[in-house]
Amino acid sequence: MKSFFRICMTGLACLCLLFAAGCGSEEKQQAVNDLSWDEHVERAKGTTVRFYMYGGMNNVNDWVDTVVAPAVKKNYGVTLERVPMSAPVFMNKMLAEKSAGKKTGSIDLLWINGENFKNARKADLLAGPVTHLLPNFAKYVNQNEAATDFGYPVEGYEAPYGRAQFVFEYDSARTPNPPTSFVELKEWVKQHPGRFTYPSPPDFTGSAFIRQAFYAVTGGHEQYLGGFDKALFDANAPKLWAYLNEISPYLWQKGQAYPKDPAFQATLFSRGEIDLMMAYHPTHAQNRILDGTYPESVRTFVMKEGSIYNTHFTAIPNNASNASGALVVMNYLLSPEAQLSKFSPKVWGDFPVLDMQKLSPEQAAQFADVELGVATLKPAELGAVAVPEIPSEWLEALEKGWEKHVLKK
Repeated sequence: MKSFFRICMTGLACLCLLFAAGCGSEEKQQAVNDLSWDEHVERAKGTTVRFYMYGGMNNVNDWVDTVVAPAVKKNYGVTLERVPMSAPVFMNKMLAEKSAGKKTGSIDLLWINGENFKNARKADLLAGPVTHLLPNFAKYVNQNEAATDFGYPVEGYEAPYGRAQFVFEYDSARTPNPPTSFVELKEWVKQHPGRFTYPSPPDFTGSAFIRQAFYAVTGGHEQYLGGFDKALFDANAPKLWAYLNEISPYLWQKGQAYPKDPAFQATLFSRGEIDLMMAYHPTHAQNRILDGTYPESVRTFVMKEGSIYNTHFTAIPNNASNASGALVVMNYLLSPEAQLSKFSPKVWGDFPVLDMQKLSPEQAAQFADVELGVATLKPAELGAVAVPEIPSEWLEALEKGWEKHVLKK
């Protein structure tokens, strides 16, 4: 299904680009940049911002509804309306509105990143640059770290608001010595048949796992940062297919079926059907301990070859009816107050994107004092092994290749 949406997005994006001159984006962007920050704040008062975002994480939904919405209402007079919707759906919604010539769309603010951001930029769907308008972006963010999204230049068209990193989870009571490299993982899987699996790509976490394995079995990520190279892909991808096919007969269900998403895999893990779990969320295990899903003996680990990280962003559609309100919310999400409120695993456990060196000593101490829980690796431990995502063309090629060479082999 996701591949179908990608095909649709690519075709529609090309169509929309042909009509870009008639879509009013230049005029809209000029109006956004013609206003000062104070004028945007004044214009935002009494308005409603429709925030389209992934709605599948209850703790994130609660944070938006009970922390962010009341704060922007109190501080700016803005009503925040969270609209749960998956990225492929809102991408096609924006494309459809643009192709219909709608200069006032139904979306004000988006949670967007990765290939969807790249496709949106290529189809001229986003207002920008806008981050230079945000006081908190200039004051608190290391702008070099927010310069690219899955290898694609951001150029001010989206603002960072959180950071995630890929980790593995294990129950120390039943698996005291988990594998710590992909070489060890292969041997461990063979020695423990049926006790390991991963979500089926293109699920985001399953896709991240195969990218992590791709880095490990082909000599690292650096060779892929310059953009997609088909010759290099054709030379290196077979090493990944060989690795995954070698472990396939020893997976849960003998590799004949894969969990559809991390939630289902977490259920297998919590029921004791598998012994290793994975998450693109460093505090996921602690979240599950706190809600009673996992026992307190669960811990988190990373592989020696590195741990992929990425930043998630917000952006404003070109035809947003309330760009001023969206900017106000976007800026609030970059405040130390908002970033601190979501850092605790009791709330969300989302890592901050602020440069701690730009905070006051008192503010930095507040972040340092957040209790991440026994299951969470410390930020310094994660930072020591962090490796970047590669450009999204690699993701698409790896996901399609996995389906052909592993799933349907």
